[in-house]
Amino acid sequence: MSKLATDISAFEIKTDASTDTDAEFPSAGTGRVVDYALLLKPRVMSLVLFTGIAGLMLAPGNIDWITALVAIACIAVGAGASGAINMWYDRDIDGYMERTMDRPLPAGRMAPVYALWFGVVLAVISVVVMAVYINMVSAVLLAVTIAFYIFIYTIWLKRRTPQNIVIGGASGALPPMIGWAAVTGSISIESVLLFAIIFLWTPPHFWALALFRSGDYERAGVPMMPVVLGEKHTKTQILAYALIMAPVAVAPAFVGMTSMYGGLILGALSLWFIYHAVRVYRCTGHDAPRRMFRYSILHLFVIFLVLLGDKFAAPYFT
Repeated sequence: MSKLATDISAFEIKTDASTDTDAEFPSAGTGRVVDYALLLKPRVMSLVLFTGIAGLMLAPGNIDWITALVAIACIAVGAGASGAINMWYDRDIDGYMERTMDRPLPAGRMAPVYALWFGVVLAVISVVVMAVYINMVSAVLLAVTIAFYIFIYTIWLKRRTPQNIVIGGASGALPPMIGWAAVTGSISIESVLLFAIIFLWTPPHFWALALFRSGDYERAGVPMMPVVLGEKHTKTQILAYALIMAPVAVAPAFVGMTSMYGGLILGALSLWFIYHAVRVYRCTGHDAPRRMFRYSILHLFVIFLVLLGDKFAAPYFT
Protein backbone atom coordinates (compact mmCIF):
# COMPACT_ATOMS: atom_id res chain seq x y z
CA MET A 1 0.00 0.00 0.00
CA SER A 2 1.30 3.47 -0.87
CA LYS A 3 2.15 6.01 1.80
CA LEU A 4 -0.68 8.27 0.61
CA ALA A 5 -3.22 5.44 0.86
CA THR A 6 -1.90 4.57 4.32
CA ASP A 7 -2.16 8.19 5.46
CA ILE A 8 -5.71 8.48 4.16
CA SER A 9 -6.81 5.23 5.75
CA ALA A 10 -5.55 6.53 9.09
CA PHE A 11 -8.15 9.27 8.94
CA GLU A 12 -11.04 7.29 7.52
CA ILE A 13 -14.13 7.02 9.69
CA LYS A 14 -17.48 5.32 9.36
CA THR A 15 -19.12 6.22 6.04
CA ASP A 16 -22.46 4.47 6.46
CA ALA A 17 -24.12 7.45 8.16
CA SER A 18 -27.02 7.27 5.72
CA THR A 19 -28.07 3.90 7.21
CA ASP A 20 -28.40 5.18 10.76
CA THR A 21 -31.86 5.79 12.17
CA ASP A 22 -33.44 8.37 14.39
CA ALA A 23 -32.62 6.15 17.37
CA GLU A 24 -29.39 8.17 17.60
CA PHE A 25 -31.48 11.20 18.50
CA PRO A 26 -34.20 9.91 20.85
CA SER A 27 -34.97 13.36 22.24
CA ALA A 28 -34.72 15.27 18.96
CA GLY A 29 -37.88 16.81 17.57
CA THR A 30 -38.91 18.28 14.27
CA GLY A 31 -36.75 21.37 14.81
CA ARG A 32 -37.56 25.05 14.85
CA VAL A 33 -38.13 27.22 11.80
CA VAL A 34 -34.65 28.68 12.24
CA ASP A 35 -33.19 25.16 12.20
CA TYR A 36 -34.70 24.48 8.79
CA ALA A 37 -33.22 27.75 7.59
CA LEU A 38 -29.80 26.68 8.91
CA LEU A 39 -30.09 23.38 7.03
CA LEU A 40 -30.07 25.40 3.80
CA LYS A 41 -26.54 26.66 4.56
CA PRO A 42 -27.44 30.33 4.01
CA ARG A 43 -23.83 31.50 3.69
CA VAL A 44 -23.06 28.99 0.97
CA MET A 45 -26.42 29.65 -0.65
CA SER A 46 -25.75 33.39 -0.82
CA LEU A 47 -22.59 32.85 -2.87
CA VAL A 48 -24.29 30.26 -5.10
CA LEU A 49 -27.22 32.60 -5.59
CA PHE A 50 -24.98 35.53 -6.47
CA THR A 51 -23.01 33.61 -9.09
CA GLY A 52 -26.23 32.13 -10.49
CA ILE A 53 -27.78 35.59 -10.82
CA ALA A 54 -24.56 36.84 -12.40
CA GLY A 55 -24.71 34.08 -15.01
CA LEU A 56 -28.32 34.97 -15.76
CA MET A 57 -27.55 38.69 -16.12
CA LEU A 58 -24.42 38.16 -18.20
CA ALA A 59 -26.16 35.87 -20.69
CA PRO A 60 -27.12 37.35 -24.06
CA GLY A 61 -30.81 37.63 -24.83
CA ASN A 62 -33.84 38.69 -22.85
CA ILE A 63 -35.81 37.10 -20.04
CA ASP A 64 -38.87 38.54 -18.34
CA TRP A 65 -38.58 39.34 -14.67
CA ILE A 66 -41.06 36.69 -13.52
CA THR A 67 -39.18 33.93 -15.36
CA ALA A 68 -35.91 35.28 -13.99
CA LEU A 69 -37.25 35.22 -10.43
CA VAL A 70 -38.45 31.64 -10.86
CA ALA A 71 -35.04 30.58 -12.17
CA ILE A 72 -33.26 32.33 -9.30
CA ALA A 73 -35.62 30.74 -6.77
CA CYS A 74 -34.95 27.29 -8.24
CA ILE A 75 -31.19 27.79 -7.99
CA ALA A 76 -31.55 28.93 -4.37
CA VAL A 77 -33.86 26.06 -3.40
CA GLY A 78 -31.64 23.51 -5.17
CA ALA A 79 -28.58 24.81 -3.32
CA GLY A 80 -30.46 24.69 -0.04
CA ALA A 81 -31.62 21.14 -0.72
CA SER A 82 -28.02 20.06 -1.30
CA GLY A 83 -26.99 21.68 1.97
CA ALA A 84 -29.77 19.95 3.93
CA ILE A 85 -28.93 16.49 2.59
CA ASN A 86 -25.22 17.18 3.17
CA MET A 87 -25.96 18.03 6.81
CA TRP A 88 -28.05 14.87 7.16
CA TYR A 89 -25.23 12.67 5.87
CA ASP A 90 -22.42 14.51 7.69
CA ARG A 91 -24.17 14.76 11.06
CA ASP A 92 -21.70 12.31 12.62
CA ILE A 93 -18.54 14.22 11.71
CA ASP A 94 -20.16 17.65 12.20
CA GLY A 95 -20.29 16.90 15.91
CA TYR A 96 -16.47 16.79 16.06
CA MET A 97 -15.85 20.14 14.37
CA GLU A 98 -16.03 23.42 16.23
CA ARG A 99 -17.54 25.35 13.33
CA THR A 100 -20.28 22.75 12.69
CA MET A 101 -21.10 21.16 16.06
CA ASP A 102 -23.98 23.58 16.71
CA ARG A 103 -25.80 22.66 13.51
CA PRO A 104 -29.35 21.35 14.12
CA LEU A 105 -28.52 17.63 13.77
CA PRO A 106 -25.30 17.24 15.79
CA ALA A 107 -26.77 19.58 18.41
CA GLY A 108 -29.76 17.25 18.70
CA ARG A 109 -32.41 19.85 17.90
CA MET A 110 -33.81 17.89 14.96
CA ALA A 111 -34.21 14.21 14.10
CA PRO A 112 -32.22 13.28 10.97
CA VAL A 113 -35.24 12.02 9.03
CA TYR A 114 -36.76 15.52 8.94
CA ALA A 115 -33.59 17.00 7.46
CA LEU A 116 -33.37 14.24 4.84
CA TRP A 117 -36.94 14.59 3.65
CA PHE A 118 -36.74 18.36 3.74
CA GLY A 119 -33.74 18.24 1.40
CA VAL A 120 -35.21 15.58 -0.92
CA VAL A 121 -38.51 17.43 -1.33
CA LEU A 122 -36.78 20.74 -2.03
CA ALA A 123 -34.44 19.09 -4.55
CA VAL A 124 -37.31 17.53 -6.50
CA ILE A 125 -39.35 20.74 -6.45
CA SER A 126 -36.46 22.90 -7.66
CA VAL A 127 -35.61 20.64 -10.62
CA VAL A 128 -39.23 20.04 -11.67
CA VAL A 129 -40.12 23.73 -11.54
CA MET A 130 -36.97 24.61 -13.49
CA ALA A 131 -37.87 22.04 -16.17
CA VAL A 132 -41.51 23.11 -16.44
CA TYR A 133 -41.18 26.88 -16.22
CA ILE A 134 -37.68 27.60 -17.56
CA ASN A 135 -36.08 25.00 -19.86
CA MET A 136 -34.66 21.49 -19.82
CA VAL A 137 -31.01 22.54 -20.16
CA SER A 138 -31.07 24.62 -16.98
CA ALA A 139 -33.07 21.88 -15.19
CA VAL A 140 -30.55 19.19 -16.15
CA LEU A 141 -27.67 21.38 -15.00
CA LEU A 142 -29.44 22.01 -11.68
CA ALA A 143 -30.07 18.28 -11.22
CA VAL A 144 -26.42 17.54 -11.99
CA THR A 145 -25.33 20.19 -9.48
CA ILE A 146 -27.44 18.69 -6.70
CA ALA A 147 -26.49 15.09 -7.50
CA PHE A 148 -22.79 15.91 -7.82
CA TYR A 149 -22.69 17.68 -4.46
CA ILE A 150 -24.55 14.89 -2.66
CA PHE A 151 -23.28 11.69 -4.27
CA ILE A 152 -19.86 12.62 -5.67
CA TYR A 153 -18.61 15.11 -3.08
CA THR A 154 -20.47 14.38 0.17
CA ILE A 155 -20.85 10.61 0.01
CA TRP A 156 -17.94 9.49 -2.17
CA LEU A 157 -15.05 11.95 -2.05
CA LYS A 158 -15.17 13.96 1.17
CA ARG A 159 -14.13 11.15 3.50
CA ARG A 160 -11.80 9.35 1.12
CA THR A 161 -9.34 11.70 -0.60
CA PRO A 162 -7.54 15.01 -0.04
CA GLN A 163 -8.65 15.87 -3.59
CA ASN A 164 -12.26 15.98 -2.36
CA ILE A 165 -12.63 19.72 -2.75
CA VAL A 166 -10.98 19.77 -6.19
CA ILE A 167 -13.36 17.33 -7.85
CA GLY A 168 -16.32 18.12 -5.63
CA GLY A 169 -15.89 21.83 -6.33
CA ALA A 170 -17.50 21.30 -9.73
CA SER A 171 -20.93 21.40 -8.09
CA GLY A 172 -20.31 24.87 -6.66
CA ALA A 173 -19.05 26.09 -10.04
CA LEU A 174 -22.20 25.18 -11.99
CA PRO A 175 -24.69 27.88 -10.81
CA PRO A 176 -23.56 30.58 -13.31
CA MET A 177 -23.98 28.02 -16.10
CA ILE A 178 -27.50 27.34 -14.82
CA GLY A 179 -28.30 31.05 -14.84
CA TRP A 180 -26.84 31.40 -18.33
CA ALA A 181 -28.84 28.42 -19.60
CA ALA A 182 -32.03 29.81 -18.05
CA VAL A 183 -31.78 32.72 -20.51
CA THR A 184 -30.23 31.07 -23.57
CA GLY A 185 -31.29 27.45 -23.23
CA SER A 186 -27.73 26.44 -24.06
CA ILE A 187 -24.14 26.10 -22.88
CA SER A 188 -21.44 28.29 -24.43
CA ILE A 189 -17.75 29.09 -24.04
CA GLU A 190 -18.67 32.11 -21.95
CA SER A 191 -20.65 30.09 -19.41
CA VAL A 192 -17.89 27.47 -19.33
CA LEU A 193 -15.42 30.23 -18.47
CA LEU A 194 -17.61 31.32 -15.56
CA PHE A 195 -17.61 27.70 -14.40
CA ALA A 196 -13.82 27.45 -14.75
CA ILE A 197 -13.20 30.59 -12.70
CA ILE A 198 -15.15 29.21 -9.73
CA PHE A 199 -13.78 25.69 -10.21
CA LEU A 200 -10.17 26.93 -9.96
CA TRP A 201 -11.00 29.36 -7.15
CA THR A 202 -12.54 26.67 -4.93
CA PRO A 203 -9.41 24.66 -3.92
CA PRO A 204 -7.28 27.60 -2.70
CA HIS A 205 -10.32 29.07 -0.96
CA PHE A 206 -11.07 25.90 1.02
CA TRP A 207 -7.47 24.83 1.52
CA ALA A 208 -6.76 28.21 3.13
CA LEU A 209 -9.63 27.45 5.51
CA ALA A 210 -8.29 23.93 6.07
CA LEU A 211 -4.87 25.27 7.06
CA PHE A 212 -6.20 27.09 10.10
CA ARG A 213 -8.99 24.57 10.79
CA SER A 214 -6.90 21.43 10.31
CA GLY A 215 -7.53 20.35 13.90
CA ASP A 216 -11.26 20.20 13.22
CA TYR A 217 -10.80 18.04 10.14
CA GLU A 218 -8.33 15.75 11.92
CA ARG A 219 -10.73 15.15 14.82
CA ALA A 220 -13.54 14.40 12.37
CA GLY A 221 -11.39 12.08 10.29
CA VAL A 222 -11.85 14.10 7.09
CA PRO A 223 -8.72 13.74 4.91
CA MET A 224 -8.31 17.37 3.96
CA MET A 225 -4.97 18.09 2.34
CA PRO A 226 -3.19 19.68 5.35
CA VAL A 227 -4.15 16.68 7.50
CA VAL A 228 -3.01 13.99 5.06
CA LEU A 229 -0.24 15.59 3.02
CA GLY A 230 0.93 18.36 5.34
CA GLU A 231 0.90 22.14 5.35
CA LYS A 232 3.84 22.57 2.96
CA HIS A 233 2.19 20.55 0.20
CA THR A 234 -1.10 22.38 0.76
CA LYS A 235 0.58 25.77 0.49
CA THR A 236 2.27 24.72 -2.74
CA GLN A 237 -1.07 23.63 -4.18
CA ILE A 238 -2.71 26.91 -3.14
CA LEU A 239 -0.04 28.87 -4.99
CA ALA A 240 -0.26 26.59 -8.04
CA TYR A 241 -4.02 27.04 -8.31
CA ALA A 242 -3.72 30.81 -7.85
CA LEU A 243 -1.28 30.93 -10.76
CA ILE A 244 -3.45 28.71 -12.95
CA MET A 245 -6.56 30.71 -12.15
CA ALA A 246 -5.03 34.05 -13.16
CA PRO A 247 -5.20 33.65 -16.98
CA VAL A 248 -8.64 32.03 -16.73
CA ALA A 249 -9.94 34.98 -14.71
CA VAL A 250 -8.70 37.37 -17.41
CA ALA A 251 -10.00 35.24 -20.30
CA PRO A 252 -13.46 36.90 -20.40
CA ALA A 253 -11.76 39.98 -21.90
CA PHE A 254 -10.67 37.87 -24.88
CA VAL A 255 -14.07 36.35 -25.67
CA GLY A 256 -16.04 39.60 -25.55
CA MET A 257 -17.55 39.20 -22.08
CA THR A 258 -15.82 42.33 -20.83
CA SER A 259 -13.77 45.19 -22.21
CA MET A 260 -9.99 45.36 -22.05
CA TYR A 261 -10.41 47.80 -19.15
CA GLY A 262 -12.39 45.14 -17.33
CA GLY A 263 -9.67 42.67 -18.25
CA LEU A 264 -7.05 44.91 -16.66
CA ILE A 265 -9.05 45.02 -13.45
CA LEU A 266 -9.42 41.25 -13.51
CA GLY A 267 -5.68 40.97 -14.05
CA ALA A 268 -4.98 43.21 -11.06
CA LEU A 269 -7.34 41.15 -8.91
CA SER A 270 -5.55 37.99 -9.99
CA LEU A 271 -2.17 39.43 -9.04
CA TRP A 272 -3.53 40.31 -5.60
CA PHE A 273 -4.86 36.77 -5.23
CA ILE A 274 -1.41 35.42 -6.14
CA TYR A 275 0.12 37.81 -3.61
CA HIS A 276 -2.02 36.26 -0.87
CA ALA A 277 -1.05 32.78 -2.06
CA VAL A 278 2.65 33.70 -1.89
CA ARG A 279 2.20 35.00 1.65
CA VAL A 280 0.50 31.74 2.61
CA TYR A 281 3.34 29.78 0.98
CA ARG A 282 5.95 31.67 3.03
CA CYS A 283 4.07 31.88 6.34
CA THR A 284 4.65 29.82 9.45
CA GLY A 285 1.43 30.62 11.33
CA HIS A 286 -2.24 30.80 10.50
CA ASP A 287 -2.70 34.55 10.02
CA ALA A 288 -1.92 34.51 6.29
CA PRO A 289 -4.26 31.56 5.49
CA ARG A 290 -7.02 33.22 7.49
CA ARG A 291 -6.55 36.50 5.59
CA MET A 292 -6.47 34.66 2.25
CA PHE A 293 -9.66 32.76 3.08
CA ARG A 294 -11.48 36.00 3.90
CA TYR A 295 -10.10 37.81 0.87
CA SER A 296 -10.93 34.92 -1.48
CA ILE A 297 -14.65 35.43 -0.85
CA LEU A 298 -14.33 39.09 -1.78
CA HIS A 299 -12.11 38.14 -4.72
CA LEU A 300 -14.75 35.98 -6.39
CA PHE A 301 -17.48 38.49 -5.64
CA VAL A 302 -15.53 41.34 -7.24
CA ILE A 303 -14.64 39.29 -10.34
CA PHE A 304 -18.32 38.78 -11.10
CA LEU A 305 -19.10 42.36 -10.12
CA VAL A 306 -16.55 43.60 -12.66
CA LEU A 307 -18.11 41.46 -15.39
CA LEU A 308 -21.58 42.72 -14.53
CA GLY A 309 -20.52 46.33 -14.14
CA ASP A 310 -18.68 46.35 -17.45
CA LYS A 311 -21.63 44.84 -19.32
CA PHE A 312 -24.18 47.30 -18.01
CA ALA A 313 -21.91 50.35 -17.97
CA ALA A 314 -20.49 49.80 -21.49
CA PRO A 315 -23.47 51.37 -23.36
CA TYR A 316 -22.96 54.63 -21.50
CA PHE A 317 -19.30 54.90 -22.57
CA THR A 318 -19.58 53.94 -26.23
